[in-house]
Amino acid sequence: MAPKSAGNEGVRIALAVSEFNFDITLMMLERAKEEVAFLGARLGPVVRTPGVFDLPLAAKALLARSDVDAVVALGAVIEGETEHDTVIMQQASRKLADLAVDTGKPVGLGISGPGETRLQAQDRIENAANAVRAAVKMVGRLRELA
Repeated sequence: MAPKSAGNEGVRIALAVSEFNFDITLMMLERAKEEVAFLGARLGPVVRTPGVFDLPLAAKALLARSDVDAVVALGAVIEGETEHDTVIMQQASRKLADLAVDTGKPVGLGISGPGETRLQAQDRIENAANAVRAAVKMVGRLRELA
């Protein structure tokens, strides 16, 4: 793991977390909060959404706030009997990427899936920390460009 960076102290990270599969996403939320603290960033608002499909709307509202530098979206899209999981993941990830480009603020993709089992989702809880690291790093890189 990377050590705390003094340059991360002013970085404010908001979290948007899906309540669907909350037994997994709650652990992702806690892991993301730990990583924000470890990196020396500040935790901003935390918003819970009904599902992964709803994350872009919450992220949009968070990104509009002046006290938020980046948003990390957290969720687990577990495979079902249809291709619904693929549709949800493709649409949510695309809208989250669009929001980052449109707002000029990073959006960390801490959503696992599609096509994963519940066990695979549990094994990917660390993706929450990876998404936080990426978002914090991108805030720093964008500040260097300004």
